Amino acid sequence: MKQLTVLILESNEAFAAELKESLTANESIQVCGVTDDGAEGIELIKSYNPAVVVLSLFLRNLDGFNVMETARKEGKKPEFIVMGNFADDKIINRAIALGAKYYLMKPIAAEVVADRVAEIGGEESPVVRESVERRRAGSLDERISGIFISIGIPPHIKGYNYLREGIKMAVADPHVINNVTKGLYPVIGQKFNTTASKVERAIRHAIEVAWNRGRIDAVNAIFGARVYIGTEKPTNSEFIALVADKLLLESMV
Repeated sequence: MKQLTVLILESNEAFAAELKESLTANESIQVCGVTDDGAEGIELIKSYNPAVVVLSLFLRNLDGFNVMETARKEGKKPEFIVMGNFADDKIINRAIALGAKYYLMKPIAAEVVADRVAEIGGEESPVVRESVERRRAGSLDERISGIFISIGIPPHIKGYNYLREGIKMAVADPHVINNVTKGLYPVIGQKFNTTASKVERAIRHAIEVAWNRGRIDAVNAIFGARVYIGTEKPTNSEFIALVADKLLLESMV
């Protein structure tokens, strides 16, 4: 059986060990090296020519960006799964421009990273199969966060968490979108110890932030159609419904 070779470049020793354990639980994956040193990482890429490099941006000697740039100059083209602590557009766009297949926000579960590696290899990770419900919950959060990052909703604003909770509620029960004022906002407010009206305003602000950043093309790309034009923006319920529908359709494929 042909194995998928994976290199781990991660500065956190404990997390690197978790990653290795999660990845090697899959017999079709071989971890060819683990290091927190970017310069050593380049040498390992040259030596092993891994199919996938799981890469933290913060490394000793050479950072993640330099590793990706150097690998490209050396003619090496592994699939990079980049992990970072920032949801900054410039950082994400630079990582993607340098060849990142995924940009994953830390903190992130090791098994989620293993699942992304397995997807690149064309199969599902055994680790994930053993914890399906836990993976689904984590994966849903990750997918929603990925959408927010793409369209420019920053994680530090209150509306980020309120909006994510609303989308999760709509995925679990699509009918809740028909009564956001009495059925969705109060529940979110209770969870976060605030009022329904503050939840509504914070969600509206989060959506406005994305639109004010001019990320309409990114929004339309996510939904696979030209949903919005120019300054036109959705209501809270429209946006929650659109994202929830997208996630539900993806889960059926």
